[in-house]
Amino acid sequence: MYRLFYAEKSASMGIRVILEELDLPYELLQTSVEPGEPRPEAQLAVNPNGWVPVLQWENGAMYEAAAIIVFLCDRHGEKGLAPAINDPARALYLQTLVYFSNSIQNAFQLTYYPDRFADAVEYEPSAERRGNRRLAETWRVIDEQISDNRWLLGDRFSAADIYLFMLTTWLRSSKGHPPVSDFPNVKRIADAVMQRPSVQLVYEPWISNPEY
Repeated sequence: MYRLFYAEKSASMGIRVILEELDLPYELLQTSVEPGEPRPEAQLAVNPNGWVPVLQWENGAMYEAAAIIVFLCDRHGEKGLAPAINDPARALYLQTLVYFSNSIQNAFQLTYYPDRFADAVEYEPSAERRGNRRLAETWRVIDEQISDNRWLLGDRFSAADIYLFMLTTWLRSSKGHPPVSDFPNVKRIADAVMQRPSVQLVYEPWISNPEY
């Protein structure tokens, strides 16, 4: 049994999809991503930053979405959600997960939490504008990487495609983000991932209202 500290509109939703795809038993532990709201002590004991996702299992715990995806998909490799360690596609898989985490997610942080990147309130709009430019730059890299492939790794569906979909759900026109339609290959994969039962279950609120 896995236990997932969980909040909607966060990366914990993508981890829940992974757990569903792997057909694993799990329990959701509700928490918050809102600044100033309290976090469960058990969550903070694993991740003192107060962020999600945080995953617990019988004899361990960890945080960081990309790391959790690698851990779960390797631990349950029989499900085929990630290339094996000696698979030629493994390098691109890991590269893409880390790029999502380090580059695209960082760009989103600039737009959602500009106060973390500005010395004063009056500088926050500049951080937001840079974040929006960076979103366009980083998504364009992934769009070109996909090219005419069916999935991020070619003909093989993987956890990386779920991560891609998760990140597209954070795009908000109200924040000046570039629309996903600016990146047709990204949109094509995101649209395909959205049809999966696991995604229909977890992302129903977003599917009903993409600006929720």
